Amino acid sequence: MYLTRHQTSRGPRWALDGRYLPTKFCLGLLLQLPAREAPRLLKSISAGGAAEAPLLPPVEPAQEVWASGVTYERSRVARKEESGDDLYDKVYVAERPELFLKAVGWRVVGEGQAVRVREDSRWNVPEPELVLVVNSRMEIVGYTAGNDVSSRDIEGENALYLPQAKIYDGSCAVGPGILLGAPEAMRNLAVKLIIERDGATVFEEEIGISRMKRGLEELVAYLGRELEFPEGVFLMTGTGIVPGDDFTLRPKDLVHIAVGELVLSNAVA
Repeated sequence: MYLTRHQTSRGPRWALDGRYLPTKFCLGLLLQLPAREAPRLLKSISAGGAAEAPLLPPVEPAQEVWASGVTYERSRVARKEESGDDLYDKVYVAERPELFLKAVGWRVVGEGQAVRVREDSRWNVPEPELVLVVNSRMEIVGYTAGNDVSSRDIEGENALYLPQAKIYDGSCAVGPGILLGAPEAMRNLAVKLIIERDGATVFEEEIGISRMKRGLEELVAYLGRELEFPEGVFLMTGTGIVPGDDFTLRPKDLVHIAVGELVLSNAVA
């Protein structure tokens, strides 16, 4: 089952497998149900016409997108190189993962919309990630693709600057839609990053989710320890792909992030 969100003349509207759902349907209500009941509900809903309107991010305005840090060896190495600090070595091996709020729903951009880099930063990279869709009971019910755009020079200058390096307008892209399924179906997925500049590919790399140090359920469990998400939450699971130190995003670059069969594409504003 594949959920997408579209911008229609009457406002945002969800679709299931390419057919519009009733206008009153919202993801937040679906994510209040136990994981086993959500597919049953969707099957019971009569779908409408073909969903042809432009895509919106599959996140509703009041929902939150959180992110995990340093969950792959490559990320640990890159963070240490940019900062010269052993802080990232410590969190990589620690029992408690790094988790932080990346965006609220109304700040998220979707398929075909532009991402941004900070004007006061000189070193910016995309971070391709598997994004878990989690219900109010902290059960993983599906996934999508995400781009945790980051300012490496700001984060590397001081770890306390991480919110400024990670959280700003246009720094979080999620989409194109949500593929519903259990976490077992996600463990062998691959994440791929392709960056195009002036019509040519300037970076391409792929990594398997199996290379993550931490388990998907482990990350979700820590996120839900002292937080409630009545309408569900999205959790970025970290990146194992980091372009070299000589690379920074430029305006008009085109970033493609594939997670399994899902592909999220965004130009850089």
